[in-house]
Amino acid sequence: MKKQPTFLAVLSMLAVIVFATYSCADKTKDKENNEDKVLAGSRDLNLSGAYVNHQDSVPSKQQYDGPLFVLSHDYPTTVKPVDNPSWQQALNGQPISESNTFAYMDALKKHIAPNIIPFFTDNKKWTSAKYGWFNEPWLGSTRDPILGVYQANGNSKGLFKSLSEDEMGYALVLYDSVAAYTVGQLWDQSGKLVDFGTNPDAGQFKEGSIIVKFAFSNINAKGWPVMQGAETFSIYHDIPTAENPKKGNQMRTVSFFQMDVIVKDSKTAPQTGWVYSTFVYDKDAKGTFWDKMVPLGAMWGDDPTVNSPVKRPYPKLKETVINPKAPFYSTETLGWGGRLSGPNDGAVAEYAVDITTGEKYSKLPLSSCMSCHSPAQYKFKSFLLPSLPPTSDTLHVYSPGSKEWNRWFRSDSGNVPFDSGEIALDYDMVMAFKSIKAYSKAQKPAAQKSSEKAVLSAEDNISEKNMDAFEKYRSRTERK
Repeated sequence: MKKQPTFLAVLSMLAVIVFATYSCADKTKDKENNEDKVLAGSRDLNLSGAYVNHQDSVPSKQQYDGPLFVLSHDYPTTVKPVDNPSWQQALNGQPISESNTFAYMDALKKHIAPNIIPFFTDNKKWTSAKYGWFNEPWLGSTRDPILGVYQANGNSKGLFKSLSEDEMGYALVLYDSVAAYTVGQLWDQSGKLVDFGTNPDAGQFKEGSIIVKFAFSNINAKGWPVMQGAETFSIYHDIPTAENPKKGNQMRTVSFFQMDVIVKDSKTAPQTGWVYSTFVYDKDAKGTFWDKMVPLGAMWGDDPTVNSPVKRPYPKLKETVINPKAPFYSTETLGWGGRLSGPNDGAVAEYAVDITTGEKYSKLPLSSCMSCHSPAQYKFKSFLLPSLPPTSDTLHVYSPGSKEWNRWFRSDSGNVPFDSGEIALDYDMVMAFKSIKAYSKAQKPAAQKSSEKAVLSAEDNISEKNMDAFEKYRSRTERK
C-alpha cells in the first residue's frame, strides 16, 4: 500500500521548488547583468580611429587631383605555409654568411618586385590592397593623405657630410598576406586590441612573413646631393624646408631613399627568427630606379658575443654583413660597432652623455635595426635605445659595452620579452610603439568618462612615458 505524502512533506517540496526557481532566475539575471557589463565595456571603447585612412587635412583639387590613400585592413583569417622560399634556396643549403648574404637579399628583392614596383611606376593606380599588401591600424590621424606615410626619424644638418639642412624622414609600412594574418590576430574588425591574457602569442608572426618599409626624405637633391635622380613623390604635410619654406600643410616633394625588407625565417636565423635587409638609393648605380636600390646590408642577430668599441676599427661581426660598395652616405649612420642601420633609422646619437662616467659623445652609434626593434612588447617598459628616456636632444646613455647597455644587443627569439613578465611582440616595433600607443591614447578619454574609477598602473605610466619620449626624440629636427 502506497504511503500518502503528509502535509508537511508537500509544503517542504513546494519550498524547494520555489527556491530553485528563484535561484535559477537570479543566476539568469546575474548572467544578463554580466553580459550587459561586457557590452557596456565594448561601448566604452573608443574605436573610431582604428581604420581611418589618413589625416583630416587634405589638399584641394587645385593642389592635387589624384586619388587619396586608402588603408588596407581586411586582414587574412587563414594563412598558407611558406615552403622552401626562393630566399632560402639562394643560400644553397649553407648557413647565411658574408659569402651568400647578398644572394639572399637579391632573392627577397626579386620576390617582392612584382607587387612593389607598380608603386613607383604607376602610383596613382597603386593601392596596398590591390597588390596584396596590408597596413597597420590606428595611425590614420598621422598619415599623409596621398601616400599614407607618417613621420619617421629626423636627421640634423651635419649628421651626414653632404646634408645641408635638417631632414625629416617619412615611412610607409607594408605587410604581406602571411604577416598580415598576425596583424589580424592582434586587432579585431572593430579595431579592438586582443586580450593578451587569453592569447599571449597573438603577436607572433608565421614563418615566411614579409614586412616592407619605404623611407622618404623631405630634403631632395638640391639640399642633399646624394638624392640626385631618386624617385620623388608628393605628400601633403606641414614641415617646411629651404625648398618649400611655407608653414602648415602644403604639397611637398619627398625622395625615396631606403627600403627595409624583413622576413620571418627561423631556418636561416634560428636564434632570433628574423633576417633584416636594408636597401639604399645609390645615384651612381647603373640601371633603373629599382637597380639603384642597392644592398646596404643584412643582419639576423645582434652579435651579443662581440663587445664593440665606440670608435673604429671595429672587430668583425658574425651576424651582420655590410656591403663594402654601399654609397658612403648610407654607411655614416651604421649602428654600434658597424651593426646594420640605415640612414632613416636613427642609430647614431648626435649628442650623448654617459650616465656613469659623464663622458660626452658626438655622433655615437648606439643601436641597430634589431636592437631598436627588440624592446617590442606589451607593455612598453624599456626605452628603444640603451639610454634613459630622453628629456632633451641629448641622450643619457648607459656605458657603451656595459652589462646594462648590452641588454639591447641580445639575439633573443621574438617570443622572449625584452623585460621579464611582459608580452613579446616578435620584433614588431611599429605595432608596439605606434599602433598600440595610438590605441591606448584613444582609450584614455573613454576611461576617464566611465563610471568606474580609471587608474593607470605604474607600468602603464612608464610605457606611455617611454613612447612619448621616443616620439619627441625622433622629431627633434622638426622642433628646431
